[in-house]
Amino acid sequence: MEKRYASIVFRHLTADRLAIRYPGLRSVPFVLATPMHGRMVITAANALAAAEGVIQGMVVADAKVCLPKLVVMNEPPGLAQRLLRALGLWCIRYTPVVAVDPPDGLLLDISGCAHLWGGERSYLKEIVTRLRGKGYDTRMAIAGTIGTAWAVARFGKASPIIANGTEVEALRPLPPAALRLDPDTADRLIRLGLRSVGSFMDMPPAVLRRRFGGGLPARLRQALGQEAEYIAPLRPAPPYDERLPCLDPIRTAAGIELAIGRLLDTLCARLAGEGKGLRKAVLRCHRVDGKTVQVTINTSRPSASVPHLLRLFQLQLPRIEPALGIELFVLEAPTVEDTAPVQEALWAGNPGLEDTALAELLDRLKSRSGTRAIRRYLPAEHHWPERSIKEATTIAERPATAWTTDKPRPARLLATPEPVEVTAPIPDYPPMLFRYKGEVHLIAKADGPERIEREWWMESGEHRDYYCVEDQHGKRYWLFRSGHYREGEPQHWFLHGFFA
Repeated sequence: MEKRYASIVFRHLTADRLAIRYPGLRSVPFVLATPMHGRMVITAANALAAAEGVIQGMVVADAKVCLPKLVVMNEPPGLAQRLLRALGLWCIRYTPVVAVDPPDGLLLDISGCAHLWGGERSYLKEIVTRLRGKGYDTRMAIAGTIGTAWAVARFGKASPIIANGTEVEALRPLPPAALRLDPDTADRLIRLGLRSVGSFMDMPPAVLRRRFGGGLPARLRQALGQEAEYIAPLRPAPPYDERLPCLDPIRTAAGIELAIGRLLDTLCARLAGEGKGLRKAVLRCHRVDGKTVQVTINTSRPSASVPHLLRLFQLQLPRIEPALGIELFVLEAPTVEDTAPVQEALWAGNPGLEDTALAELLDRLKSRSGTRAIRRYLPAEHHWPERSIKEATTIAERPATAWTTDKPRPARLLATPEPVEVTAPIPDYPPMLFRYKGEVHLIAKADGPERIEREWWMESGEHRDYYCVEDQHGKRYWLFRSGHYREGEPQHWFLHGFFA
């Protein structure tokens, strides 16, 4: 069987996706941009903006000068990768071998598939029409090699279907970039006057390798079919279903319930291992007489609890008519969702610290990890943060005072505050950024100050002004400045804790 490949390119992938989601954008020129080296740089543009000369890589400020009515939107991180994977999985209906071709395309191995749609031309028309109907500006080409299909899809101006053995003629008029070369190599070829593939196609490979490296002759051989090239196909997630064939047909309600329980044990173990729970489950019972009985359950939240799901199916048992017997059970979960991890109870009920099972558990843990690995803390009567807790001597020791809950306190308090470099407005504004262990944290949110005076009856010294701050990554810290702000004198800032 002759190998045939298809290349699909989405000329405005991410812009088309946003236009599909927000139809009002279809009539205005807009771009997606991301910050780069202190400037907003365009990463994608829709067709209207591209027609006005706005291209990828332009600085937003320059583009706005050329096109004042240009709409600028922030690019969602990873959007292109997610879109290509989703579109690739959708294309599996046309061929089982589909690969993502970053940054804007897909590669399909269509060998032996096109005849199911009446030939390659009908096959190509079907795919392109469906994708354009979804809202994507799409081009597609079919050839006997991956390289030729890729080149024609992006740069071809004649027929998008290239017969095997005619790759040379199809590639000759195309620019060097059609060979998937790196931009530097393609620019060098253009500057040397080699403006088409045909202008250097017949040169000896040794000459091309010496002048342009090994990438150029390798890409040329791949496009001409002289060197094998492979693609890494997408692997769709296996469906969440389980099957239970029966040696003897099942006729009783007890037997059906037992079969459902076994299916749920296997399915829920897989769901729990992947951090998921089902929202909908379908049980299909295939009877000896060739008919199928089906029941469905739904849950209000993702669940992988076998007892709970089994009780839901028990309510549906009267609807399952076994007739002469059921020979195959199929349990499918067509709708699953991620679940938040839940801390399992270490012991049942509410036994408290007096329970001997807790003491025995701590003894076992200490024997494995050492006596000092497990500690219990109690509140202490002090305002100074590092003195406000004390270590309990026994598991039965009671606190002399209640924990303070009216002020925010970090989940992890450093035993000794660590100095940090801070940039802050004056005199009592929260800091704008701080440097800790060589890493700069830009502060997005801040709360404070909370002044904590030193306990004068124990020691003398400066007070502290504490701030709860959150950096650009959402991490929260407890910072303080020691003493009052004094103009012309250095300020001393410290990191004292980390919030959860």
